[in-house]
Amino acid sequence: MAWVLLIVAGLLEVVWAYSMKQSEGFTRFVPSVITILVMIASFLLLSLAMKSLPLGTAYMVWTGIGAVGAFLVGLFLLGEPLNWLRIAAAIMITAGVVAMKISSDH
Repeated sequence: MAWVLLIVAGLLEVVWAYSMKQSEGFTRFVPSVITILVMIASFLLLSLAMKSLPLGTAYMVWTGIGAVGAFLVGLFLLGEPLNWLRIAAAIMITAGVVAMKISSDH
């Protein structure tokens, strides 16, 4: 169950990162409120997952999901540039998250 909570927390990190971008520096009300509420939910789920997962594992997976997810949202929804170095970076982050999961006892 901890892994499910952690994955959902990571996905929510992507949502709040995107809504923060849409808030235009917290100058737009609705995206700002979404950012804050989803951020709180993400932190809450992360903290629950950390009850049974190691700190390093939980935090790395959470930030990895958020980083790669935000990268993909940037590409597909915001039209951000794609190049080989950015692809390589996303692959390395993903590989690190997978390795951390494999090496975990949970």
